[in-house]
Amino acid sequence: MKKNLLYTFRQIENCNMCGSSEDKHIVIGKRLNKSQGIRPNKKKGITTTICRCTICGLIFSNPLPIPVDIQDHYGVLSEEYWEEEYFQKGDNYFVTTIIKAKELLNFKDGMKALDVGAGIGFEMKALKNAGFDSYGIEPSNTFYEKAISIMNISPDKLSLSTIEDANYENNYFDFIVFNAVLEHLYSPSDAIKKALEWLKPNGLILIQVPSSNWLIAKLINWTYKVLMKDYVCNISPMHEPYHLYEFSLNSFKINSSSKNYEIIFHEYAVCQTFMPKIIDIILKPLMKKTNTGMELYVWLKKI
Repeated sequence: MKKNLLYTFRQIENCNMCGSSEDKHIVIGKRLNKSQGIRPNKKKGITTTICRCTICGLIFSNPLPIPVDIQDHYGVLSEEYWEEEYFQKGDNYFVTTIIKAKELLNFKDGMKALDVGAGIGFEMKALKNAGFDSYGIEPSNTFYEKAISIMNISPDKLSLSTIEDANYENNYFDFIVFNAVLEHLYSPSDAIKKALEWLKPNGLILIQVPSSNWLIAKLINWTYKVLMKDYVCNISPMHEPYHLYEFSLNSFKINSSSKNYEIIFHEYAVCQTFMPKIIDIILKPLMKKTNTGMELYVWLKKI
């Protein structure tokens, strides 16, 4: 566990995705800076206030905690940050997504792709193997070094940078990926805007984010309420994996009206429930049927 992390706190006056004012945001509970368990009030720590935008469904912390040094969050060994299964990706990893991207792009060999938040380079490698000219951005020193030393990613293709500080030519990429990244950024809307500037007309952006309509979170929050605890399990702004936001499809629909893109496809993924397997027999089909899975995938097209 990290010690002595330093933060600044930014007061949120407008929803980052839809721009709604603070009077449209409701407090849904508190979040500890550690795993909470069933009795978070018995644990010592720092809490942040978690809000939901009633206009677009975005969930966020207000105020927003921002580390003084981004390496305080992500400058850790990759083995400490990701679960073991993350490193067991086979040759078929990301293939289904790449096939869909190629269909939507009318793919030609050598099209340029950018992986924002490249980690140790699994997606960059998969995109390259599929015929893309593959680039990446990674803000973590340790992840960046491992991508180069272990995954043999060329340092000419991978930028050690945040998206806020990265620079590419306008209309340069055909395909940009935010896979489990947008929820970590202080301003997702600005990141989308910047990516759209780098994207060619009719280019695609794939965004995978945690859904603010996840059934399991609702069940846990209901349990807290029954136990008369003013806590929620949404996001994790001050502990791993450092999620700052959860998104609804409406977050992107409203955001698109002020940006130069349209949503051409979306889907929900059930993923893990973190519940006993016997309960999964009921929960997983229900989540699939009601679009209340953990992850939301949104495909955006630059107009």
